[in-house]
Amino acid sequence: MEPGTAVKTEEAFQLSDRVNRINESPTMVVLQAAAALKAKGVDVADFGAGEPDFPTPEHIKRAAIQALDENRTKYTPVPGLPELRKAICEWHAKELGSSYQPAECVVNVGGKHSIFNSICALINPGDEVVIPAPYWVSYPDIVKYAGGIPVILETTEADNFVMRASALEKLITSRTRMVIADSPSNPSGAVIPPDEYAKVLAVCQRKGVWLLADECYSHFTYGDAKPFSIASVPGSKSALIIVGSFSKTFAMTGWRLGYVLAPKPLVDAVTKLQSQSTSNPTSIAQYAGIAAMGGPMDGVATMLAEYARRRERIVKGLRAISGVTCTAPQGAFYVFPNISAHYKAEMPDDMAVSRLLLEREHVAVVPGVAFGAPGHLRISYATSMDRIDEGLLRMGRFFGKAK
Repeated sequence: MEPGTAVKTEEAFQLSDRVNRINESPTMVVLQAAAALKAKGVDVADFGAGEPDFPTPEHIKRAAIQALDENRTKYTPVPGLPELRKAICEWHAKELGSSYQPAECVVNVGGKHSIFNSICALINPGDEVVIPAPYWVSYPDIVKYAGGIPVILETTEADNFVMRASALEKLITSRTRMVIADSPSNPSGAVIPPDEYAKVLAVCQRKGVWLLADECYSHFTYGDAKPFSIASVPGSKSALIIVGSFSKTFAMTGWRLGYVLAPKPLVDAVTKLQSQSTSNPTSIAQYAGIAAMGGPMDGVATMLAEYARRRERIVKGLRAISGVTCTAPQGAFYVFPNISAHYKAEMPDDMAVSRLLLEREHVAVVPGVAFGAPGHLRISYATSMDRIDEGLLRMGRFFGKAK
């Protein structure tokens, strides 16, 4: 090409195959649509957001302010501050019964970044990754970005969307490289019972595949379900990747802080990848993270008690709507009702239902198809009781007309 010659438009916008393999996050699309209505002054009952509606605890905010006052705003080691990695390992051991050392920990820019880096460090083109459905929207696209092949393990509403080891074993082939377990689950709130989780781990160990355990909602469990890490099982570490996040447990979504606990060779690989992308997580967020790991857990108990109240209210309200079924989530802060009985010509699927629900009643939800479970809606109850009641009123009106 001659100097100064403009690149043809079609050449300039020829995107890479890896980017063309993925889609924009459906949850972001819903949030943007709801935000557009709010900007026009519309009163939206917004159940789309996947983040706590509580403030970050005061002692964590104070630690960040102190870090600023002390000018701790320089680069840190790529895998995170040594004292933060140590604090994460100690917190995880105390809260969840593991036995990791700082060399087996790398701090990332949020839990999503931890998952992305782990998958990209391990998955080659053609490798299969087993993902139970309903799944968090980003799992399949991250696998596709890395060149892998998502293999979907179907769970059932009748079984509370729990992944079973017997079903998993049937899907593993010679090309399987990883299994992803999300417990508590986004979007269904499913919690894998500890004995079943141990069986899932045993299948992975026997078949020689990695188990990636997403623990981002670990401390939001209800009833008989308790915080549990598969890393507490003796002999688990060699086949296991633990992904954790500060976002939900400590109401720190905007701080962007997550971590990987794994064998040192994988931690080193994730660190190498991070060194060529984001480098270290934000310095002041890391100092806040040290305070979170070493401070009181009162904020978690406060949030959980309120979520339990909201969970009871929204499950009862949804079940009162004719034609809607809803399992009671055992964890996280979502309900995942089945609304397929209300399909008709103008709304033949959950995408159309969610669109019309936003247009007609100004209720924002995420369609289940985004999570690999058509016929459902993901509804976050990380919002006030008043908004839950208003949203239930509007949904009752909407589905009453839709019958």
